Amino acid sequence: LTKCLAVEWGKYNITVNAVAPTFIRTPGTEECLANAEFRADVIERIAGLHRIGEPTDVAGAAVFLASSAASLITGHTILIDGGWTAR
Repeated sequence: LTKCLAVEWGKYNITVNAVAPTFIRTPGTEECLANAEFRADVIERIAGLHRIGEPTDVAGAAVFLASSAASLITGHTILIDGGWTAR
């Protein structure tokens, strides 16, 4: 979808990108992450950094993509997963 929209909207000089975060500490994940076994499994899978993400981890990427510094970036998904998919 991101790539398709990037091609479609590019003619209007509009960039389309996405962010794909891992587990981020939010009120919506609080209950799951309170389970020690589940939390340990998630942290183990986040191979590179071994920590639960914070909202600011996602915000930084979103701010970058919305800035002029990303004006030639379109059709991409930034994985904010601490290394989960690096394995």
